[in-house]
Amino acid sequence: MPVRFGVIVFPGSNCDHDAYHAAKHVFDQEARFIWHEEEALGDVDVVIVPGGFSYGDYLRSGAVARFSPIMQDVVRFAEDGGLVLGICNGFQILCEAGLLPGTLMRNESLRFICKDTPLRVENAATPFTSALTDGQVVHIPLSHGEGRYYADAETVDRLEGNGQVLFRYCTPEGNVTDDANPNGSVRNIAGIVNNDGNVCGLMPHPERCVEALLGGEDGRLIFESLLDHVSAVAA
Repeated sequence: MPVRFGVIVFPGSNCDHDAYHAAKHVFDQEARFIWHEEEALGDVDVVIVPGGFSYGDYLRSGAVARFSPIMQDVVRFAEDGGLVLGICNGFQILCEAGLLPGTLMRNESLRFICKDTPLRVENAATPFTSALTDGQVVHIPLSHGEGRYYADAETVDRLEGNGQVLFRYCTPEGNVTDDANPNGSVRNIAGIVNNDGNVCGLMPHPERCVEALLGGEDGRLIFESLLDHVSAVAA
């Protein structure tokens, strides 16, 4: 049976169609858009909270979207163990909603960044990374002005101790250095997962690199991980 993806759409979302295209047309799964004013997700296996500028990023990124009607059911879905992937602005929204710890701040350079970036896989034993291997370097594009992940030292220590850091910015050779950190994120963190392992936030955009025609396919591995997990659970 196909995996059912629900892609949330807020006013200002601009990566919703990329996520839908990846799920529906590249991987031949079921996918549908879910408008922010809806109150129920319906029958879905995976929720994607996509990138963009929800509600114009007023106040701060994700702060208004967190209060949209659909987010109540996203929180319920996540607390019931459902898979939620927040990409870029979606990561910001999940932090604002309390589903992930920490926050995303203005890039250290105070400039918008849009480029491919190497990421080192820190934990391949999650529903979002099982098709990867620990230490593997993948190249995934990022595009953000407020992508600098921050949490206090105690929180970051806990994330690292629990294996909740999934990706770090690195050099093409896999070295985690200050120069390889594009936005100043604490300890080069690019993606994390919640303590239960079912909610992931990732600043770079895997949905933008699932076809060789567009310059890279490393993002496929994240989608393949989700498909493998849902299929295994359903078996």
